[in-house]
Amino acid sequence: MQVARTRSVHPALIALGAVGAAGVACGVWGIGIERYLFTLREATAAALPAGSAPLRVLHISDAHMAPWQHRKQEWLASLADLEPDLIVNTGDNLGHRDGLIGIRHAFEPFAGIPGVFVHGSNDVHGPTPRNPLRYFSGPSQRHAQPERLDTEALDEFLGAELGWADLNNAATRMRIGDRNVDFFGVNDAHRDWDDLDALPDAIADLGARDASTPLLGVTHAPYQRVLNTFTDLGAQAIFGGHTHGGQVCLPFYGTLVANCDIPLKQAKGLSTWTHSGRSIPLNVSAGCGTSIYAPVRFACRPEATLLTLTARDTPA
Repeated sequence: MQVARTRSVHPALIALGAVGAAGVACGVWGIGIERYLFTLREATAAALPAGSAPLRVLHISDAHMAPWQHRKQEWLASLADLEPDLIVNTGDNLGHRDGLIGIRHAFEPFAGIPGVFVHGSNDVHGPTPRNPLRYFSGPSQRHAQPERLDTEALDEFLGAELGWADLNNAATRMRIGDRNVDFFGVNDAHRDWDDLDALPDAIADLGARDASTPLLGVTHAPYQRVLNTFTDLGAQAIFGGHTHGGQVCLPFYGTLVANCDIPLKQAKGLSTWTHSGRSIPLNVSAGCGTSIYAPVRFACRPEATLLTLTARDTPA
């Protein structure tokens, strides 16, 4: 009698198959599910001068909007129901030459709410395909011939129609409710468009500031040179974006890359920035979009932040 023999599968092939299946599952989750799990993160930070009433700030960043991204547009528009006191937009609104169509739909409900904004590079130049592995070698480099976007139309919408103040290498004073709030900001530091030397005069041109007037700093890319200068200039809180929170993170570990020189542990969320003996709140938004050439998020949900700034017990 002839006995049939069965051939066992090598353990290495089983392991390889398991890894492949896990990779496919992660891809399906990151591309097809998580990048649509829009999340409102809520936090509180003591930042304002003593005796100040709370200031509810809606921080929006990195929409990278394309006209067909209706779910993202509807979610952003729904945030107007929060009725924040202030909107801080830290740039990279556009993700396509026709992205302003989607931005209009997303932001029109915010008309009448005070706001400020700065540019990211994708408010000026269109996205380009990139090798994601290159981010591990340091901040990304500019493309040789990027597509020019209609920045003027974007600024007209944000500024003239919504009434938000342009903080690109500038400062402004706004009346929010029954108080003044001072702001300053820079253009995209990732593209070296920031002019930090212009800020002291811009702040001085606002006129005398009393002790009850908050001073807030706004940047797209939270490079350390920017954060340190903002701290030295007296900012009582800083808002940044750009990092996407790493976009693809490791569960239970966190951010792998930040695309700038901020410490990875501070590449998303609320933390404290310390420089020259001062410590102030820093909120870095993980953003609510991705490049159309890298439509994936993993362990890093798309977000906006409702940050309530409260009074400090001691001077900043």
